[in-house]
Amino acid sequence: KFMKGELSWGSWYDHVKGYWMEREKKNILYLFYEDMKENPRREVERIMRYLDLSLSDEVISQIVELTSFKNMKDNPMANYSCIPSPVFDQSISPFMRKGEVGDWKNHFNPEQTKIFDEDYEKQMKDVNIPFRSLI
Repeated sequence: KFMKGELSWGSWYDHVKGYWMEREKKNILYLFYEDMKENPRREVERIMRYLDLSLSDEVISQIVELTSFKNMKDNPMANYSCIPSPVFDQSISPFMRKGEVGDWKNHFNPEQTKIFDEDYEKQMKDVNIPFRSLI
């Protein structure tokens, strides 16, 4: 379903490509999960600058803590556990697993990885998004 775009919110590829291609023309801040995992404070400060805000170190630290993977995994508004199972069945695959960069490799066998890589290459050929799989 993921590769076919048969998700409640539509195609992941279309979503990501659309925002990436508009990022220079519109008021869009593009964040990467790997960057947030690598240095959450830096990314919160980046958001703060983007929004032209000035926050105290204490408030920034609170934001970093409240947006940590552990806290968000326990928050129904962030982990999507409040969404009915006919729309998003978390018994098949929870929205939030471990919060580790590259953990997808533990869920794909070599054949699935090959199929996904080929589909990704085809779907994303027109964009050059600097995704990282390691930090």
